[in-house]
Amino acid sequence: MKIKKQEIKSGIKLHTINTNRFKTNLVAVFLAIPITRENVTFNSVLTSVLRRGTKNMPTQEQVSKELENMYGASFDCGIDKTGDNHILKFYLESINDKFLPQTGEKMLKQSIEKLLEIVFNPLVENGKFKEEYVEQEKNNVQRRIEGKIDNKAKYAIERCIEEMYKEQPYGLYRYGYAEDLSKINASNLYKYYQELINTCKIDIFVSGKIDSDISNILEENENIKNLNPREPKYVQTATIRKINTQEKEVSESMDVTQGKLIIGMDINIEDEKQKYKVSVYNALLGGSATSKLFQEVREKASLAYSASSNFIRHKGNIIISCGIEIKNYDKTLGIIRKQLEDMKAGNFTDEELENSKKGIISAIKGIEDEQDTEITYYFGQELSGNEVSTKQYIEAIAQVSRKDVINVANSVSINTIYFLKD
Repeated sequence: MKIKKQEIKSGIKLHTINTNRFKTNLVAVFLAIPITRENVTFNSVLTSVLRRGTKNMPTQEQVSKELENMYGASFDCGIDKTGDNHILKFYLESINDKFLPQTGEKMLKQSIEKLLEIVFNPLVENGKFKEEYVEQEKNNVQRRIEGKIDNKAKYAIERCIEEMYKEQPYGLYRYGYAEDLSKINASNLYKYYQELINTCKIDIFVSGKIDSDISNILEENENIKNLNPREPKYVQTATIRKINTQEKEVSESMDVTQGKLIIGMDINIEDEKQKYKVSVYNALLGGSATSKLFQEVREKASLAYSASSNFIRHKGNIIISCGIEIKNYDKTLGIIRKQLEDMKAGNFTDEELENSKKGIISAIKGIEDEQDTEITYYFGQELSGNEVSTKQYIEAIAQVSRKDVINVANSVSINTIYFLKD
């Protein structure tokens, strides 16, 4: 495999992807911890506060100035939900050393050191985060949470997942809850941060043309030296076994001109190989413009403005999403149910099967075209404990048969039907 892994300390891993495809190096730090109602809002605010300044770069202006001096390097951060884990993500992209003027600068080394400083050496005043930064970022997080209803399609998917996973970690909103923001202050957020960095799973990725000994750079870094070895808390995402649940319908009224019909479906996944079969099933069902949902619901019946499905690999769910006229709810739902039954009966052509596999294979080949996409791909494998090269991935998809897809179709069950209407 093109990726190399090394444990720097227990629970802290370095992943290097040596590639000539880019003129930039991309360094990423991922902090993974099980998501809970108690920590989800803390994590959201914390990620935002860490970008505001460090011990040696105490303001955002100084961070920006340092990056500008690094030939316009760029920093970004965010938060994700992967399986039952909350992921705090930090990225720094800089020009590759071989494209620099002959000044002897070690831009990759600088990039690693700057990113580690942002994540592990934050600005602290009197034993706590800077109060001004914490209050400002709490306000920003509140606006983000309250703004989730602005995109009705995404909101409807979030609500369906929330209903499917009520009182379960995956049902939590990744940016947290407005009512929990009042519980957060500069003191308890810093205390939480200290606990987090000493217990979470830490993965450091470096992608680019790598000539330096990255492990030495990390092992000599003071911020890494200050981290304790740990038995990291995180949830592996390998196999997903569902408890059969009774199908339920949930509707919600809002000021909308277009209805949003979301159907959350469960699939029992016993091993990693089955995920390839589910990927092909999903592509056939609603994963492309030639899929059954797109063709039957949108093109032929003209019932939907959009009709697609998405496979949530780390949870074993397929989410069908349709934007429809509100009056067409029953008719659309009926046609979708028919497509599910047709898939169980094998009512799809060999050409449709092959086109679906070609579409997936084309997407896999594109993984290596973007550094952040490639890093995300390998980090997903790290969380699942399953290592598969893109070549092996392509081979696994190519081997999926008609019988495999039919078997998947017969293991699918509807969990929740959610409808956003006026």
